[in-house]
Amino acid sequence: MVLLAFEKIGRLPDSNDNAAITVCDVDAGTQVAYQDRELVISQQIPVAHRFAVKPIKEGDFVYSWGQPFGIALSKIEPGDYLCNEMVLSEFAKRSMSSRFPASPNFKDYIHPVNLEEQFHLGEQVPLHEKQKYFEGIDRGNRGVGTRNYIVVLGSSSQTGGFVRQLADSFKKVSEQYPNVDGVVPIAHTEGGANEVPNNQELLLRTLSGFAVHPNVGAVLSIDFGTEPLNNKVLKTYLKEKNYAINEVIHQFFTIDVSHDEAQASAAHIIEQWLPQLNQFKRTRQPLSKVKIALQCGGSDAFSGVSGNPLAAWIGKEIIRYGGMANLAETDELIGAETYVLDNVRNKATAERFLQLSERFKSYAKRHGHTAEGNPSGGNILRGLYNIAIKSIGAARKRHPDVRLDHVIEYAEPMTEPGFYFMDSPGNDPESIAGQVASGANLVYFVTGNGSITNFPFVPTIKIMTTTERFELLNGDIDVNAGHYLDGESLDSLGKKTMDLTQNVLSGEKSAGEKAGHSQVNIWRDWYNEGTLELSSLKSEDALGGTPLPLRYQIQNNPLFYEAIQSGENYNPEQIGLVLPTSLCSGEVAKMLADRLTEQKIGQDQGISRFIALDHTEGCGCSSGTSMEMFIRTMLSHLLHPNVSMAVSLEHGCEKTHNAYMRQELEKLGGTSKKVGWFSIQLDGGIDNVMQKATSWCQMNAALLKTGPAKKVEAKNIRVGILTRGHLPEFVENTLTSFCQRLLDAELSIIIPENSTLLKSLASRGLVLDSQLQPTLAYGQQALESGLHVMAISSATLEETMAGMGGSGVQVIFSFLKARPISIHPMIPVVQSTWKGKLANPFQNDFDINLPQDSTQGSTQLIEMLEQVLSRQYTPKNNVRHNNVFQISRGMRGISL
Repeated sequence: MVLLAFEKIGRLPDSNDNAAITVCDVDAGTQVAYQDRELVISQQIPVAHRFAVKPIKEGDFVYSWGQPFGIALSKIEPGDYLCNEMVLSEFAKRSMSSRFPASPNFKDYIHPVNLEEQFHLGEQVPLHEKQKYFEGIDRGNRGVGTRNYIVVLGSSSQTGGFVRQLADSFKKVSEQYPNVDGVVPIAHTEGGANEVPNNQELLLRTLSGFAVHPNVGAVLSIDFGTEPLNNKVLKTYLKEKNYAINEVIHQFFTIDVSHDEAQASAAHIIEQWLPQLNQFKRTRQPLSKVKIALQCGGSDAFSGVSGNPLAAWIGKEIIRYGGMANLAETDELIGAETYVLDNVRNKATAERFLQLSERFKSYAKRHGHTAEGNPSGGNILRGLYNIAIKSIGAARKRHPDVRLDHVIEYAEPMTEPGFYFMDSPGNDPESIAGQVASGANLVYFVTGNGSITNFPFVPTIKIMTTTERFELLNGDIDVNAGHYLDGESLDSLGKKTMDLTQNVLSGEKSAGEKAGHSQVNIWRDWYNEGTLELSSLKSEDALGGTPLPLRYQIQNNPLFYEAIQSGENYNPEQIGLVLPTSLCSGEVAKMLADRLTEQKIGQDQGISRFIALDHTEGCGCSSGTSMEMFIRTMLSHLLHPNVSMAVSLEHGCEKTHNAYMRQELEKLGGTSKKVGWFSIQLDGGIDNVMQKATSWCQMNAALLKTGPAKKVEAKNIRVGILTRGHLPEFVENTLTSFCQRLLDAELSIIIPENSTLLKSLASRGLVLDSQLQPTLAYGQQALESGLHVMAISSATLEETMAGMGGSGVQVIFSFLKARPISIHPMIPVVQSTWKGKLANPFQNDFDINLPQDSTQGSTQLIEMLEQVLSRQYTPKNNVRHNNVFQISRGMRGISL
């Protein structure tokens, strides 16, 4: 057998390490020349995984980058594959276990923190004698912009659908106004409940930072005026905290008229701003005005070897020109404290860093989690075995010569030159949002698997760790740091990347900007501030699914509707569903669904539309019951009776990847054969995966069985009923009559457990008050017909609707006094109100105005149900596409 040079198969991050990283798949029996001896690889080893290069005794440390990340469980010989429990578990999820060891040979280890031993006072790198420049937009006290956007800012999740729709109407604005980069929405998941959220202060800092960001030429802040975080609260915060809002073209806009009128008024404001914004010109600006965010996501074992050191090289240069660099992701530095604290401005800064780290651990613990749960499936598969090894590599985004100068809160403004650490979860989009709000006007994003994340109004330069992955995804990536592994010097790569940096700062579009997609997620709210015992937090497990027993005898009184054929069944609608398996594939899923709808794929076979359920989960969040809720909700949507064709679109490096989703789907009784399984990363990037998924849909749509519409009994149709707050007695009587009519026709009803309607039904004799307990968990399919109560920990209607969609409802009826809500993108939502003493400016936005007579009202609701099921009426907000899809995390779910 040929003796291979070590460099052909491996890399050693530090000369003192006893574990090397494979640069390719290595077969068992491979002979390797290492230093002055020969190694024989004892077991097949995947690329980016580790093997021993020195003998390791049982109980000894396993090292990488000179830092311990594991303890040997038995004697390990040179050439042995190193594996822990976490990586073997990931292999099992992907049905790969047969090719690898049955048991681990090391256990995880996190080096304990000792401030006195690890802290070292440092000097910052010296400034360059000569400055470098770029073409930027001078915003005065706000800094220098690298882009010129109008931002439509939603104060809370309640306005998410509105701001998206408004921004979408300006998609081609740059064609007429070339100096305006676009109009972008900030639609997020936060602040949508009726009570003040635990993350209110954080949310205010973030929105304030967005509003005055130098890349923002103008901002239109949208609210309804009744949210806990509304324009009045935001305006007060901006003033009290001295944000330079008066230096920004801005307006606070409250929606107090009908939806269409408000859209027209808001659009008119933006139209008035455009000529003024088009006058902004770029001028010569020093690099001292640059504030960079250093990020990594979809990381692999090479992130700390090539990509992160390259980003650190750039960060060092920016600081030497007088600029600022911002490192974040608190839980992804746990285990790397020795490196972080080795070069710090003063002891107070070191202590503050450790305080935030301990606070993050406490935040996780009080929800039943640990920071060790951070690594995603893609991290593990590509050699990041545990949080320690991930953190040790992630910390390399700070150059060892660069001193840690400042430690700040999430979204706290950067005000002085130097290197910053900002508190944040490891969730990439949430962390980036905080860095942008702190003032970052350029993002460096290092990825090993091929993350495609972009922010709406700040450019992202993406750096790939290996040449192989760069070539697979070169249309979505800017820089190939794999050249360093291939032999190019870091200085050479750094200079080239610096040239690209100056070009992007000056307006050249990054790969992500050319791709035309972006997302914004703010650090999501958490349930427990520390005042509750963990045992009191509901686990959200699946329930028995048996409907509530009724107190009256059901009358056989069927309802009918005009159904369309869906395979062997008949349903109200045939939908094509694009299901993103994680938050990072959500925007591409929307692009794909729009393309499939525009190309009218499947319309001859009865498919009315394709929709995507973009969300914030699946990666960068806790496991356990919150992850089970997410999986249950998403897969239940895939199994929804109205879905006749489905695509599962993974990003490729998430916890909930396609292989995992397949296994879970089969547990729920579904079949993976009727689903198209695609990967943005493994299928070669956005353009390639869009083409492959489109071809699959074209081919499979032709196989769908179709036929003429047919009048069928509505038996087993599932109807969701959503209410908020107190209901007048005549509305309660109407709904009681409506529910009884549905049950008499053997339809199923799903009502969330926090609805006041349940007490009304009990008081009017439909069910026993003592039996008003949830029959379905959040997002659980309602497989038995009858009256169901869905468990819900969230107070937001958007999250409630997502859970009801998972139960299989085919129509939702909402009963709201004040105004309509953004609706579920897949489900028709009929919105009903009633007349009060005061005129309601939103009256015309509702689908139904209930009369005082409950018999007439119930009849009106039944007639509307028949029309919607028969596709003779589409609810108003469904027509407008004023929709939001947001999944609850329950009481225990958090960002990691």
